[in-house]
Amino acid sequence: MDAKPAPTGPRAARKRQAIVRAARDLFLREGFGVGMDAIAAEAGVSKVTVYNHFGSKEALFTAVVAGVIDEPLTGGEQNGEQTGEQAGQPTGRASDLGRLVEAEGPEQLKAALTETGRAWGRAVRADAEGRALRTLVASELHRFPELGRAWRAHGPAGHHPAVADALRALADRGLLDVPDTEVAVLQLYSLLVFPQMVFEQHGAELTEDLAERLVVDGVEMFLRRYAPAS
Repeated sequence: MDAKPAPTGPRAARKRQAIVRAARDLFLREGFGVGMDAIAAEAGVSKVTVYNHFGSKEALFTAVVAGVIDEPLTGGEQNGEQTGEQAGQPTGRASDLGRLVEAEGPEQLKAALTETGRAWGRAVRADAEGRALRTLVASELHRFPELGRAWRAHGPAGHHPAVADALRALADRGLLDVPDTEVAVLQLYSLLVFPQMVFEQHGAELTEDLAERLVVDGVEMFLRRYAPAS
């Protein structure tokens, strides 16, 4: 039997947002073993509503992880909460992505991507909740291997839709040549984001100078790889 589509509309989005927030809080406090009944109670909805939106606890956990990873990069919560940009008021990293997509020519694109990378780095280094959730994923995988399977099935472009959409828009405008968006998202994050996460995850301090060099060189490498054919 095919799964029912998730509920849509403003009321459903508010419920989805409440479920994700409740699940995030409980996963961080109690681990993945927390029951769906507890998540529903924390969110103020029925357990049926939780399953209508997410289908399984694995899917809900994946949504929580994807949201926490994306929030520092897009400036708004994913999986149900309206961002400032969606409300017509670009704010934070959402406006960084907007300037990136609107860049006119290679030099503006390079400058916009560099500034976006700097903003991402600052946000990731300040994101204590994201570090805690990534630690939780690592600690729970041996007990719940389905978490890894659910995460892999979601795919990088699905985890980071705002960034994937920005790369597609730049490719459509001829500023980039992106034959594989999934790989491009992973490579961009590997250059600009993941080093920041690794340092912070292990309790090491990433100096401002090293963070800047990582961003500048990372942007250079990414743009060389995806430069359109002349």
